[in-house]
Amino acid sequence: MKTGVKKTALANAVWLKDVAPSAELRKWFGHDPKKWEWFQRRYRVELKQHEAVLESILEAARRGTVTLLYSSHDTEHNNAVVLRDYLQRKLGSDNQSRRGKLAA
Repeated sequence: MKTGVKKTALANAVWLKDVAPSAELRKWFGHDPKKWEWFQRRYRVELKQHEAVLESILEAARRGTVTLLYSSHDTEHNNAVVLRDYLQRKLGSDNQSRRGKLAA
């Protein structure tokens, strides 16, 4: 995972606000590894409510590599990890033969 990317290098990045964890969930989690399992469960519930928005990420992944960005210093306990795993499961259950690539 690459760290320390400057905002100027992200000129072509697309931010899908509806895919981010809710402010309530982020505040509750507070990047506390003890809450990680519950954070994942709660975030997946939120993701299920935004399936239409996720479709644009899945389509991009079917065409090539999608890089998910996050601002946490913890590379193992952050929303991008949950989102990556969620999307990979979706791609794996996809009946289309092409599989996408996701990097968090």
